[in-house]
Formats: sequence, C-alpha cells, structure tokens
Amino acid sequence: HGGDLFTSAVAIDDDVLSRIESLNDLAPLHNPAAVNGIHAARKIFGAAAPMAAVFDTAFHHTIPETAATYAIPVELAKKHAIRRYGFHGMAHQYSLLRYGELTGRPERQTDIITLHLGNGCSACAIRGGRSVDTSMGFTPLEGLVMGTRSGDLDPALVNYLVRKEKVDAAEVERWLNHRSGLLGLSGRSNDMRELISVYETNARARLAVDVFCYRARKYLGAYLAVLGRADAVVFSGGIGENAPAVREKICTGMDWCGLSLDQEKNSGAVGTESLISSAGGRVHVYVIPSDEEAIIARETVKLFQRKSR
Repeated sequence: HGGDLFTSAVAIDDDVLSRIESLNDLAPLHNPAAVNGIHAARKIFGAAAPMAAVFDTAFHHTIPETAATYAIPVELAKKHAIRRYGFHGMAHQYSLLRYGELTGRPERQTDIITLHLGNGCSACAIRGGRSVDTSMGFTPLEGLVMGTRSGDLDPALVNYLVRKEKVDAAEVERWLNHRSGLLGLSGRSNDMRELISVYETNARARLAVDVFCYRARKYLGAYLAVLGRADAVVFSGGIGENAPAVREKICTGMDWCGLSLDQEKNSGAVGTESLISSAGGRVHVYVIPSDEEAIIARETVKLFQRKSR
C-alpha cells in the first residue's frame, strides 16, 4: 500500500522504508509483512543492494477526485487520509498491457473494463490507459463479493451486529473479511469450483454463485456508464480465467451494449489467453491470465533504467 506517498516504484532506502512503515495502518495485513520481507532481504544482501518497492495501489493514483472521494466530512477524510486507493493494481495493469500487445492498440487509445476475479476480486474502469475507477476502496473489503469478504454493504450493519451479537467492531470487521463472501453465503466453501459443482443441487451454493455474478455484472454495467464506451472486457484471476460458467452468468443480458459471448469459445477458455466474445460484437471479451510478477519486474527495470541515466 503506497497511500498518497508512493504513486510509482521507488528505490528502497532508510527513508522510503520508514515512510512505508508509516502506512501500516492503511494495510495492517499486508504492509507489515512486506516490510518484514524488506528487512530480511536487506539483512541477507546488505542495505546497499539495489532494491525496489512496487505498490499495488500505484496504478489507481490516476482515479479522479470525484471517484476517489467518500461523502464524509472533508475534515475527517483529510485528517485520516481517507479516500479510494484501490488494489490489484498490478493485475489490472497487466491486463491492460497484455490487451495492448494482443490487439496492437496503444494504451492511450484503450478504454477497457478489467475484472480480476479470484479469492479477492475487483473491477477497474480504464480510460485512455489510465485507471479512472475501481471497486476496492479505502481497504480491499469494498466492492465485489469475494471468497471470504463481503464487498459492498450498508455501513450501519457494523454497529447493528455489534449491538445484536454483543461483540466489538473489530470482531465484526473480522467476520466481514474472513467469514463472508462465497464462504458465508454458501456455508461450505470459498472455492468457486466446489460451489459450481453443486450449483444444481445445493440452494445456498447456488445463491452464493448468483450473488457473486450479479454484483460483478452490476459493476460491469456501472463502469460501462462511467466510460461511455468500451473496447473490451478482460477477465483475469483464478475464477476469471478458469470458470466459463461464471463468465457466462456475468455477461448474460449484456447484449444491449454490444457484449455477448461465443459459447464454444467461452467453454474452451480455461487458463488460456482467449478472445471469447461473439463475432461482430461491439465490445470484445478476453480471458487474459494474470501475471503480476511481470509488472513488478517491468516497473523495477524502468525504475533503475531511469536512475542510471
């Protein structure tokens, strides 16, 4: 998590490390672990060894103020650095990069919607090669239904559950992060493969899959409205790459915007790069397996190439 301090890859030194640590409150599950990894690497290779920090929030720093702002008192937002930061930036950036390589379309001319669906899920609206909105917000809990995370809900539910269950807010937050989503809805698993396998016979599994797909389709429609048009929709992530039935449910009923799937191509696209939309559709649909490590490597190379000039 780079917060507002880091919007691109940076070379790690004592000052950078201190500033990353100052952001731990924004990502208490992720930043401390990353900082521990940096300390371990510096201990092994020496503090003078060239190292880069690449931030999963950086791709979303281009989101305009109207999309990044929560409608809470401005004074509170400024005091506590509350805004939409977004996550999965490397995954969405890779989908954009690879889409451009496959189609030959320059990033600055690319308007796409990326759906990164795995145990964690997020959507991103990309206009002219820049993120202009994303479903995750101040934390990764907002947005789409996920494996164990609730995604969007009425914020008043937290205090309601605190009162009714006689627990504190931290406990409710743990429930929303670890007991909700597909797991909470189905009562059996956060694994989409298992839920699809019993979709026809288990009502709770069916509800979990249907709610998951409904929420994703809702965001897809919203981001089409945000962009005004789209060249393509790109699916990535463990579910997005490997679950044709989920892609079909999300895209069903989207013919109004020129988006429809070729059933045969969709069914055959499991873990492989594929164009799965119907011929002649105005909005193409791609499956592009994610490679976040490629973005980390690419951003690191760009950083040290700049520093060597």
